[in-house]
Amino acid sequence: MLLDLQVDRGRGDVIVIIPAHNEEAVIGDVIRELKRQHALDILVADDASTDATARYAQAAGATVLPLSAQLGAWGATQAGLRYAYREGYQVAVTMDGDGQHPAEAVPTLLDAFHHHNADLCIGSNPARGSKARRIAWRLLRLLSGLKVQDLTSGLRVYGRRAMAVAAERGATLLDFQDVGLLMLFKSAGLTITEIPVSMRPRANGKSRIFHSWLAVGYYMSHTAALCISKRNRVRVGPRISGAGET
Repeated sequence: MLLDLQVDRGRGDVIVIIPAHNEEAVIGDVIRELKRQHALDILVADDASTDATARYAQAAGATVLPLSAQLGAWGATQAGLRYAYREGYQVAVTMDGDGQHPAEAVPTLLDAFHHHNADLCIGSNPARGSKARRIAWRLLRLLSGLKVQDLTSGLRVYGRRAMAVAAERGATLLDFQDVGLLMLFKSAGLTITEIPVSMRPRANGKSRIFHSWLAVGYYMSHTAALCISKRNRVRVGPRISGAGET
């Protein structure tokens, strides 16, 4: 159950959601950079951190959604999206708490989201991928039928319809932030657009998936099974456009 948090709703209908686990080294800087450049509500979904992430986030001006158990990056993001949907936000921007997503990318994504009348807009940077990441993306695009170039980017803009699908109980299974969630959107007939953005090296931590070949293999086995089981049951919706498509 979500806590009855109080957020300043005087700034509009857009909220930035940052899932964070033990990001005390950078979370304050991430939030202050956002607040300097944008007048947006900011929610940090604190994924049961054992350090001072929640305290530093609140001190920097964000609202903190404390999770009592560690849910992982997608579980924390989903909790934030459920909160945003419940509170009536029209648009939710998700970004990582490790400093790799620059604040200046947010208005670019929002402009593209509105220009394309999309349900979801992804900030894409395929060039950041390691060899393991590029191999995984290529295989997952083949298995899923998706045309999205950056399948694992956490820098996204969700509209109300996308928030509703992401908040469903079925979207909790496995790691739905990546391919699984995009397949759910495709099945629901939602429109996805993707635009290129610059990203920085992580200021803290490491990739949860691509830090080792063993981790890649574990992730690929689960996601490949998900793609194969769901692809034939996905109905055809509006065309999904990749970063290079118009």
